[in-house]
This record gives sequence, structure tokens and C-alpha cells, in this order.
Amino acid sequence: MKKILVPAAAALVIAVGGCVSSGNTLYEQQNKYDSALAAAKAAQKKAASVDGEWRDTGKHIKDAMAAAEKLDYDSALKMLKKAQMEGERGYEQATSERAKTNMHPSYL
Repeated sequence: MKKILVPAAAALVIAVGGCVSSGNTLYEQQNKYDSALAAAKAAQKKAASVDGEWRDTGKHIKDAMAAAEKLDYDSALKMLKKAQMEGERGYEQATSERAKTNMHPSYL
């Protein structure tokens, strides 16, 4: 009897431990989503401030918000990461282009 109880108790402890650790997953994903959304919107706003917002940045944010409503946080995070990257690159591109246009000689 003792030989059966010990492995059964060990299996129960492992199973319960697995359930407890996965209970916060949705909450953690939602927190990651919230911070990624804030970062993507900030990057979009920064790019727009120098007229460097790329065409699909807003679409990625909108699609990510729709995915999050369906609790598909993995897809939402991927889209927000892409939107943030586009915002950062759009800002860099616009400021770089401005610097190039200011390099012309004064007689032009």
C-alpha cells in the first residue's frame, strides 16, 4: 500500500504545481500586451511628429487590439512588436531624410 501511495502523492503534487504556475499566464500576457501597446503607440506618435509614420503602423496596432479582444495575446504581441519597430524606423528615416536635405549648399 505504501509503495502505491508515495508515487501517487508525488504525481498529485506535480500536477497541482503545474496548475498553479499556469494560472497567472493570462494575467502576465495581458500585462505584456498593455506595455507593448503603450510602446507601439508611443513609437507611432514619435514617428508622426516628424511626418515619418509608415502606412501600416496604425493597421498593425488596430489588428493587435482586435486579437487581444479575442484573448490571442501571442498574435497581438507580434503585431505590436512590428508596429513599434515600424514607428522607430519611420522616425529614423524621416530625421535622416531631413538631415540630407539640409546638406545642400546655400546657393541652391
